[in-house]
Amino acid sequence: MRVIAVYNLKGGVGKTTAAVNLAHVAARGGARVLLWDLDAQGAAGFTLGVEPLGRGSARKVAKGKDDLAGQIQESRFERLDVLAADFSYRHFDKLLAEEGRGKRLKKLLSALADDYDYVLLDCPPSLSDLSEQVFAAAQALVIPLLPTTLSTRTYGQLIDHLMAKLREPPVLMPFFSMVDSRKALHRETVATFPAHHPEMLPTLIPYASNVERMTLEQRPVTAASPHSKAGVAFASLWQDVLDRL
Repeated sequence: MRVIAVYNLKGGVGKTTAAVNLAHVAARGGARVLLWDLDAQGAAGFTLGVEPLGRGSARKVAKGKDDLAGQIQESRFERLDVLAADFSYRHFDKLLAEEGRGKRLKKLLSALADDYDYVLLDCPPSLSDLSEQVFAAAQALVIPLLPTTLSTRTYGQLIDHLMAKLREPPVLMPFFSMVDSRKALHRETVATFPAHHPEMLPTLIPYASNVERMTLEQRPVTAASPHSKAGVAFASLWQDVLDRL
C-alpha cells in the first residue's frame, strides 16, 4: 500500500481538488483507493457526496483499527472509499498524541495495508503536529503550487523544513495548479521555475470552470468531464505520480 499526501502550507492552491481527482483516476484504473480527509472543513468528503458518520469522528478514528474501519464509507464510485472529516478534526493532532507518540497516524495507516493499494491524504494547510505525522507516514507528498512568487517561496520553506527535520523525507512531487496562461506571471513562472526544481511534475493543471463546479455537482471533473482539458490533465498528473513512485 502506498500513502500519498496532498499537502501545502498555503491554502487555496487546489489540494482538495487534486486529492479528489487523483483518487478517482486511481480507482478508475482498477486500484483500491481510500481518500482520507484530514481537514476539519471536510471538503474532500463533501465533494464526493460523502458525509461524516456522526460527530466526533476524529476521536473514534484515533483510537485504532476497529473504530477506523467503522468510519470508512463507500463513495458512489467503484473502488473509491472515503474517510470523511468533520469539525472534530481541528483537534486531530492532539488526539493522535494522546493515543501514541509521533507515529500514531503511521500505525493507523498500517492497519489498512491489506485493504487498499493507495491511500490519499487530503491535508489541512498548516505546519503542525499532524503534518509532522503525515511527513512520517507518507511515501510521497504531492504539492500543488500556484505559479506565483509567494507560492513558490512557500515551497522553498517546506523543503528547508523537511531537510532539517527528517533523515528520510518523503518523495516531493510538486506541480503547478490553477494555471492561467493568459497571465504573464504564470507563463514566466511555469517556464523558469522547473529549471531550479527538476522534481516538478510536468503536467500543468489549468484554471477551469468545470473544476470550480466540482463541489456544486459533487463529482470529480475526471468523472463529470473526463475528456475536458482539466479531466485529461488530472489523469496525466496521476500517471506522473505513478512514474515517480
